[in-house]
Amino acid sequence: MTLSAELWVGSADLAAAALAHPFVTGIADGTLPRERFAGYVAQDAFFLEAFARAYALGVAHSRDRATLEAFADLLAGGREELRLHDGYAARWGIDLTAVTPSPATLAYTEFLLATAALGDAGEVCAAMTPCMRLYAHLGKALVPRATGPYREWVDTYADPGFEELAATLEALLDRLAAGTPGVRRAYRRAMELELGFFTAAWEPAAPGPGGSVGRQ
Repeated sequence: MTLSAELWVGSADLAAAALAHPFVTGIADGTLPRERFAGYVAQDAFFLEAFARAYALGVAHSRDRATLEAFADLLAGGREELRLHDGYAARWGIDLTAVTPSPATLAYTEFLLATAALGDAGEVCAAMTPCMRLYAHLGKALVPRATGPYREWVDTYADPGFEELAATLEALLDRLAAGTPGVRRAYRRAMELELGFFTAAWEPAAPGPGGSVGRQ
């Protein structure tokens, strides 16, 4: 079993919790209140900008051309995902320039950028892979039953192109990382933060977009 597969299996409990999360099931059946999804989009756009910066740090720290090109390809994929959020924002009147990150968003972005700046290449991949693998997993699991206004979200992450990006990052993890405690902690922590992101998005008290936006 590859390291990436081992780490994914080791966090199967968190993946299952994410798939069963009311925020995620609300996306699948279309019952999620629009204001919660809009708040999520705003916070996720903030997160994705940090994710793109982490890819850029991966490019900067690459020690060989293959690694550089892999991170560059992943960065291009991240830009496409940001464009999807731009589309949501344009249709729903969300001002992505006025987002105040929630505590859950800050916890995730600070962890990610600190790891990308200070961790070794293997730890950086371990911190970034869960986001890609979890969303690909959710997309494929939800697409057979997805209905309603959020079908575009499901289709985006069920797309083979997104699966390819997740596999690219996993291959990079397998090539650059060893199964060290630091790598395992980074992967598990990222999975925990992903689940926390959904929980914060679901909270009824979360303010909606407009002025100060707390996605979660």
